[in-house]
Amino acid sequence: MNPYMNQYKQNHIFTASPEQILLMLYDGAIRFTRQAMMAEEQGNEILKIERIGKTMAIIIEFSNTLNHEIGGQIAEDLDGLYHFMIRELNGARKEHDGARLKTVEGLLVDLRQTWGEAVEIKRQQSGIDIAAAERQEAQPGKAYVALNAAG
Repeated sequence: MNPYMNQYKQNHIFTASPEQILLMLYDGAIRFTRQAMMAEEQGNEILKIERIGKTMAIIIEFSNTLNHEIGGQIAEDLDGLYHFMIRELNGARKEHDGARLKTVEGLLVDLRQTWGEAVEIKRQQSGIDIAAAERQEAQPGKAYVALNAAG
């Protein structure tokens, strides 16, 4: 691969927010799952197993980084879903009909879409917060009153 492209990708990852990294990981898991599906269709068992392994590594990382104290029931539900996908991927290693890979792909696409929407909502809310702060900076007296009211 082009060394400039490698540098670009590396910079993109190092400067990404945690939310952007999460979405990139979902994109990678979806891409690897689809590559495993294509490899299976082409009869390339080695590539299929390799891509399943990459997908599993990402999903295991998702599971390992869940914060059950903060996430509560949502984190517990996600953990169950991640473990279900891992079981499906393990089964897909041995089977050749693609059904398990299709199931995992669908779940990953749905989760990626949901997280993407959550990131967008957070971005919009942050934009509103920034705009409100900028308005308060333009009116120093009001900013002082707002700070006193908050604290």
